[in-house]
Amino acid sequence: MKLFLDAFWRAAAYCLMPRVIVLSLLPLVLMVALGLGLGYFYWDAAVAWTHEALNAWPLLAGLWSWLQGLFSADVRDMLAPLVVVLALTPGIVLLSLVVVAAFMSPALTRLVASRRFASLELKHGASFVFSVARSLGLTLLAVLALLVSMPLWLIPPLVLVLPPLIWGWLTFKVMAFDALAEHASAEERQTLMRQHRVPLLAIGVLCGYLGAAPSIVWASGLLFAAAFFVLVPLAIWIYTVVFAFSALWFAHYALDALAQLRTARVAERLGGMPPPAGPEVPPPGPPPAAIGSALPDGALPPSAPPASTSA
Repeated sequence: MKLFLDAFWRAAAYCLMPRVIVLSLLPLVLMVALGLGLGYFYWDAAVAWTHEALNAWPLLAGLWSWLQGLFSADVRDMLAPLVVVLALTPGIVLLSLVVVAAFMSPALTRLVASRRFASLELKHGASFVFSVARSLGLTLLAVLALLVSMPLWLIPPLVLVLPPLIWGWLTFKVMAFDALAEHASAEERQTLMRQHRVPLLAIGVLCGYLGAAPSIVWASGLLFAAAFFVLVPLAIWIYTVVFAFSALWFAHYALDALAQLRTARVAERLGGMPPPAGPEVPPPGPPPAAIGSALPDGALPPSAPPASTSA
């Protein structure tokens, strides 16, 4: 519990660092850049295609006529750009988050390592390609689990339990692995994830509940179209901050646990080592003064040769 809380407060404090704040703003910058690029090359064609698609629906012809008489203008001219924006925004957001997440988590782990664990040896237990492939596979499993569990969401308590548990399991598996990928060996990583399974899963579940906060803002942006362009970027930024906090929490906990594991193994190895080999030392005996005092007056020790007498 001490390691759990210590990592929590350190992660919260690191979120106030300028470097972390800049990293949290990267999805917004990337999203704006992608939006401007796509708009420059494909905006007119996308709006024209959407306008034609709206005209092609005969079931909506009566609705368009009624709205045109109500507003004295063709509503499709205003609706087509909005439909294009609503259709493209989720894809741009997801692409931005995936790209930034792929680089944010390693950068935050290196930040924690450089400030707290500079002497921790890098053993490179997993490659970047393997980590990305593993994350994609686990994400597909989590999405499949969400789809399978959807009928159970109709039971009121389970809708508040199952999705955070699934996302918490995914967060635990992905972020704990990424936090230990560079510093721990494969054996050390498996040992730590087995020994600290419950605390790491608890961190993942709590981060899963925190990740639900941006969804409220996102839904508000979809409900209130006037505030869409303000609330949706705000939701993206909040989600990125939550992601950064989660990565920092896992990094502080995992690297601290790794340092303690290595310290304990070194102490165990040194404690079980035999004494170093060296020249044999004779057993201690009484000092020479004590030997001389034990002999009769005028007698010499046996080891001393008799004194020669000269004629």
